[in-house]
Amino acid sequence: MEVTSDTLDGLLRTVLASLLGQEELVKAHRGNFKELFGACLHLTNPMARLSRSESKGKIYSALGEFLWYLSGDTRLDFIDYYVPGRFQEESDDQVTVRSGYGDRLRGWRGFNQIENVIKVLTDSRTSRRAVIQLFDASDIVERFASIPCTCTLQFLVRGERLHLFVTMRSNDAFIGLPHDIFAFTMLQELIARSVGLAAGEYKHCVGSLHLYERDFDVAQQYLDEGWQDPIVMPAMPAGDPWRAVEWLQSVETATRLKIDPVPQTYAANVDPYWQDLALLLMSLRASKERDADRIAQLKGELHSEVYKMFLMARFDQVEQNQQPRGVMS
Repeated sequence: MEVTSDTLDGLLRTVLASLLGQEELVKAHRGNFKELFGACLHLTNPMARLSRSESKGKIYSALGEFLWYLSGDTRLDFIDYYVPGRFQEESDDQVTVRSGYGDRLRGWRGFNQIENVIKVLTDSRTSRRAVIQLFDASDIVERFASIPCTCTLQFLVRGERLHLFVTMRSNDAFIGLPHDIFAFTMLQELIARSVGLAAGEYKHCVGSLHLYERDFDVAQQYLDEGWQDPIVMPAMPAGDPWRAVEWLQSVETATRLKIDPVPQTYAANVDPYWQDLALLLMSLRASKERDADRIAQLKGELHSEVYKMFLMARFDQVEQNQQPRGVMS
């Protein structure tokens, strides 16, 4: 199956409708599922990585997972802050998650694969060697709770843009796919800016693209919402992004661990693009603390209109939960 769209929602709608229409149900120890074998998804605009749907608009967990990868760490408590409980069963020791990509991206066997890819593309623009490997031969020598779903990420410069081709052995179409597309296209933009280019197109090819039986109803609910107006994240600012990334990571640490004061949002030389991502992180902390006033304040500080719907959704959730019993929402 091949699907092309200029938005994440365009891909998801086609994929989920096709999966729900499959007749065969595959039985597995993690749950029964329907499957598309050898699916290739083509996102022509990688900045359209967000869903506007009420059920799939998960920017907080997607951003958290991306920053988990960039941290170079695989600690369970880090990602559990963003998606409570989801990774518990994927940890062998309840401390780390083998299927997390952080250590494999930043320090697998002593190699920083992100830095190496940037060097390869800096030295040779048309190289076909700019490949990050995530799945490893050691992953199947014994039965682990989870192993990486992603095999490789190949970065190719063509037409003065950086394209990304991802191969996956397995992908959960409802839960994992939107997060993977978000994280990988963000990494695509980071590397593109690191070598002085804009992000090109994104291709995502999967051996087993599947939908678990437990998610059939919510997948249908997503489809029943109908088409929403597309949303596109602002382009990452030109120039070396890594100083801003380090600053954003300091904000992430402070908000997740409740370290006060949080680094100043309007820090010197930080572009509004990165300030907005920091405001999202701070609004998540505010929502966990049931602080609707703080969420409203942070919403007023946003530069991009794209993110306001996500803060409004958090504000509404907090307000509704604060109402006395018996009051209609």
